[in-house]
Amino acid sequence: MTSAFPFSIQSEKDFETIALKLFKEQIQYNSVYKEFCSYLNINEQKVQTLKEIPFLPIEFFKTHQVKTKEFTPEMTFLSSGTTGQQQSRHYVKDLKVYEDSFIHTFEEAYGPIEDYVILGLLPSYLEREGSSLIYMVDHFIKKSKFKESGFYLDEIEQLSKTLQKLDDTGHNILLIGVSFALLDLVEKKKFQLKHSIVMETGGMKGRRKEMIRKELHAILSKGFGMKNIHSEYGMTELLSQAYSKGQSKFQCPAHMKIMIRDTEDPFCYLGLGSTGGINVIDLANFDSCPFIATQDLGKQINATEFEILGRFDQSDIRGCNLLVL
Repeated sequence: MTSAFPFSIQSEKDFETIALKLFKEQIQYNSVYKEFCSYLNINEQKVQTLKEIPFLPIEFFKTHQVKTKEFTPEMTFLSSGTTGQQQSRHYVKDLKVYEDSFIHTFEEAYGPIEDYVILGLLPSYLEREGSSLIYMVDHFIKKSKFKESGFYLDEIEQLSKTLQKLDDTGHNILLIGVSFALLDLVEKKKFQLKHSIVMETGGMKGRRKEMIRKELHAILSKGFGMKNIHSEYGMTELLSQAYSKGQSKFQCPAHMKIMIRDTEDPFCYLGLGSTGGINVIDLANFDSCPFIATQDLGKQINATEFEILGRFDQSDIRGCNLLVL
């Protein structure tokens, strides 16, 4: 596989064809996925549709080396988590695949990265190594043509002045941050932003009480003086992201797909408006596993949009997308 192939999807038929091809490669060359399918008594010859593909529970990234064929990873991304929790490990064979994926996805939704001032407010992730989120935002900062782009850890005063000044002069700004840091910011400073995108990546991570996304966005909207708060849905175990431009309605890029499974029957899929577990097909994950059953709860709003509602009650508190019901 080449890094370019997943990003040329033109139709649902293209997506299904590539996904089924990857399924056959997974069951042949991915020892963890092959064993998982064997326990399920899956006959690969009978898998003809997306709904018949088994999805690997995301917990396997904590306990196994999820790889397609053997390779030495160029980088290993680690999930965040509280002390004592076992971290997920995503072994990335080729970082260019990840870079192509997040650049393609962002620019498909927002236009050229170079045109934005990128302000990263990600303190909890800056304090550790192996964060896929930090890797992505750092890449955005380097691609930005503005000297003001950068990470801000404890420089709230400097960040506030920079953000409001650039917004007042009409610059395109992306302020991307974890939820608790954005809340800290608007508690200390108030803004009236007209040209900025404020994007939360989720994650209270024990810093604050959890709240539903609607409540979070209401507070941030008031604090930043803007109607819509944007969101990013991604995780350590995936190489692709979905974005929301407001009202918590997420859209996937063409090479990524969300399917809502019944919480009691993993092979039963739900219709529009029904709440269930989120399965993700990420075609960029061809070197690990493209078929992931997450511990997130959501619902399909329409053919192209979905909503994140929370997490399974018994799932670990981990990851940058933690928002509980």
